[in-house]
Amino acid sequence: MFEATDTLWVLVGTVLVFFMQAGFAMVETGFTRAKNAGNIIMKNLLDFVLGSLMYWVIGFGIMFGPSIAGFIGAPDLFVQGNYDSTIPGNVFLMFQTVFAATAATIVSGAMAERTKFSSYLIYTLIISTIVYPVSGHWIWGGGWLSELGFIDFAGSTAVHMVGGVSALIGAKILGARIGKYDKDGKARAIPGHSLTLGALGVFILWFAWFGFNGASTVSATGDETLTLIGTIFLNTNLSATTATLVAMTITWMKYGKPDISMTLNGSLAGLVGITAGCTVVSPIGAVAIGALSSMALVYGLEFIEHKAKIDDPVGAFGVHGIAGSLGTILVGVFAVDGGILYGGSFELLSVQILGVAAVALWVAVTMTATFLVIDKTVGLRVSKEEEIAGMDISEHGLKSSYGDFVTVPFGQVPVFRGINKQPNDVELAFAGMGLGDVDFDTEDTIPETKTELPKLGRPLSGEEKISKVDIIANEDRFEELKDELNKIGVTGMTVTNVYGYGIQKGHTTYYRGAEVDANLLPKTRIEIIVSSVPVERVVEAARKVLYTGHVGDGKIFVYEVENVIRISTGDSGSSALDYSDSAETVV
Repeated sequence: MFEATDTLWVLVGTVLVFFMQAGFAMVETGFTRAKNAGNIIMKNLLDFVLGSLMYWVIGFGIMFGPSIAGFIGAPDLFVQGNYDSTIPGNVFLMFQTVFAATAATIVSGAMAERTKFSSYLIYTLIISTIVYPVSGHWIWGGGWLSELGFIDFAGSTAVHMVGGVSALIGAKILGARIGKYDKDGKARAIPGHSLTLGALGVFILWFAWFGFNGASTVSATGDETLTLIGTIFLNTNLSATTATLVAMTITWMKYGKPDISMTLNGSLAGLVGITAGCTVVSPIGAVAIGALSSMALVYGLEFIEHKAKIDDPVGAFGVHGIAGSLGTILVGVFAVDGGILYGGSFELLSVQILGVAAVALWVAVTMTATFLVIDKTVGLRVSKEEEIAGMDISEHGLKSSYGDFVTVPFGQVPVFRGINKQPNDVELAFAGMGLGDVDFDTEDTIPETKTELPKLGRPLSGEEKISKVDIIANEDRFEELKDELNKIGVTGMTVTNVYGYGIQKGHTTYYRGAEVDANLLPKTRIEIIVSSVPVERVVEAARKVLYTGHVGDGKIFVYEVENVIRISTGDSGSSALDYSDSAETVV
C-alpha cells in the first residue's frame, strides 16, 4: 500500500528538481556571450531529453538494480521492477531521472562557446547511461561505498562532483576559448552578456534546491521525518547564505569591489557543499560548511583559471567539483554523530575521503576516455571561424537569440512617423521595444500628407562662428552633466553609448578574479553644436562635472562647424540651432 503523503512529497520534489534545468540554463546563458545563448539553451534542453530516455532504458537499472559485487546494478531494461515500498515505482523513477539530468547539465557550462553540438549529445548520453549510474550505485544503490557507511544524502558527490569533474576534464581537453589567454599566458576576462540572467538562474536554483535536498527523504510521514525535512531546509539555506556573504567579502577585499559573478557562484557553492550532510550536521555545521565551500570556490577558480590555464566560463568545476568534494569530506568533521568535532573517530572522515577519491577517479578515467575518443572521431571543438562567429549561427543557423529585441532608455517615448500603410509593422515595432500589446486600427492611423520642402535660409556669414563640442564621459555622470549644460543654455544634444579607451586604457576592473581587458570600456558620448553659448562655458561646465583627478574622466573635443541646416524649416546657420519653437527635444 502506497503512502499518499510520501508520493505527493516526492512528486513536488521532482518538479522542483526539474525546474533546476531552467536555473542552469539561465546561469550558463548569462555567464557566456550573447552569440552563444541559443546553443546553451539547446544543450540544456537536450541533455534532459536524451538523459531521460537513456536513464529509463538502462541507466536506472545500473544504478538501483540488484548489486553485482557491489560495483554495478543488474540492468533492468525499461524499468520493470518497483524499487520503493511506500511510493509507486514510476514516481521514484521520475525523481531519480531529474537527478541524473542535473549531473549531465553541469558539464555544458564549463565547455561552453566552443564545443560541437553533436559531440555534446554523445558525451551527455554516456554520462547519463554509464558514468553517473555506476558511481550512483556505489553510493545510493547498495554498492560498496554505502556498505562502508559513506554519507552523501542528496548528492554533493553522487551528482555534483560527478558533473564537476567531467566538466574539468572536458574543458582541459577542449582547450581555452579564443582570446582567453594572451601570448604570455595571462588570463583575460570574457564577461558574460547578462548578469541579470545569471542571477535569475541562481535564484531559481536556490529555490529548487529545497526540493533537491528536502525531497531526498523520499518520505513525509511521521514526526521524525517532518522534523528532518525542517532541518534540511534550514541547513540548506544557512549554508547558501553564509557562502554568499563569504564570497562577496573575499572578492571585495581582493579586488576593491564585490564581484557579482563570483558572489553568485558563492551561493551555488554553499548549496552544493551542504547537500551531502544536510541531515547529519547542526545549523552551526551548515554555516561552517558554507563558509569553507565558498572560500574553496574563490581560490580554486583562481587556481584553475590562472595557474592551471583551464578555461571554465561559468565556474562549473569550482561550484560543483570543488564545493561538492569538500562538502562531502566535511561531513566527517561536522556530523553530529561520528564527526571528529563531536567526539567521533577518524573512521567516518576516512570513508568520506575514500568515497570522494574513488568517484573522482572513476569519472576522470571514463570521461577522459570519452572525450578523447570523441575528439579523435567526430571532433570535440568547432573551427576557429565558427567559434568567432558564435555557436548560434554556426551550429544552429540562428543569427541572434535576441532578434527584434530593442531597448528604449528610461524616460524616452518612441515616436513613429509616416508608418500608416502597414499597421502590423507598427505593432511589431512596439512589440520589439517591449511595450506589450498595442491595439491598432487602420482607420486611426496618421493620414499621409505632403508639404512643400521649405527653402534654405540665408547662407552662413563669415562673422558667425558655430562650434561642435564632443564630450566622451563616464556613463554615471551623464545626468549631472546634462543638468549643468541646461543651466548655461545648452538644450540640444545628441547622446550615444559608445565603447573605447585612451592611451592609459582606463581603470583596472575585474570579472571573476581576472582583469577585464580594457579594449572596450563603456562610455557616453555627448555631441553639442553651439553658437550663442560660448564654447568656453560649455567646456568649463563639462570639466566641472566630470573631473575627479583620476585616469578615465574622459575627453572633450572642439571642432569648427561650417554650417548647420534645419531640415524642418530650412533655416541655416545659428538660427537653425534655435529650438524655442520646437515641441520635441531629443536626448
